[in-house]
Amino acid sequence: MAVSSLTRMTVPLASDQSAVDQGLLMPKLKYRFRATFENFGVSTPRTELTKQVMDFTRPSLSFEEMEIPIYNSRLYLAGKHQWEAVTVNLRDDAGGQVARLVGEQLQKQMDFVEQASAASGIDYKFQTKCEILDGGNGTSEPRVLETWELYGCYLTGVNYNDLNYGESAPVTIQMSIRFDNALQTPLGTGLGATVSRTVNDVITG
Repeated sequence: MAVSSLTRMTVPLASDQSAVDQGLLMPKLKYRFRATFENFGVSTPRTELTKQVMDFTRPSLSFEEMEIPIYNSRLYLAGKHQWEAVTVNLRDDAGGQVARLVGEQLQKQMDFVEQASAASGIDYKFQTKCEILDGGNGTSEPRVLETWELYGCYLTGVNYNDLNYGESAPVTIQMSIRFDNALQTPLGTGLGATVSRTVNDVITG
């Protein structure tokens, strides 16, 4: 098969929409990523969490629906937005470093021995970063294709999961992370990019 035929392996478009010899764009791959956590727990290094991450859900955003009833119909506007919590699954290492960090973060939010809670959010909130990489390693340093930065994070739930004689699998810890805001960086290429506000002369819905 001629190599040039590979340029045909995509959806055909009109000549004015794309180059006729453009092949399929390389997709980002799910298994090329790393997640880091800043100000999480107390112990250092926190890189032990990064090395034990199994999976990470990217942010999910929704807008509340505002219904405006009118004469014979309805109009809909976007109300306040809401970020859904993300989940992270970690391997629980035999040295207990992952469980220790997770436990420290929970203790920052609520001291379960003394039954004392944190005075304010700044006392326990952390920052989460998830980077999609291009596959580089070693002498070829990985290039970051996409970064999600989550601000104002705290743990809404931790599941230490089950133990099972019938499974050959690592023990895992699942964390649910709620956050205040998220940006997709580098700025200008996604969510968080500067977009001028549109203000029309005639203001309608």
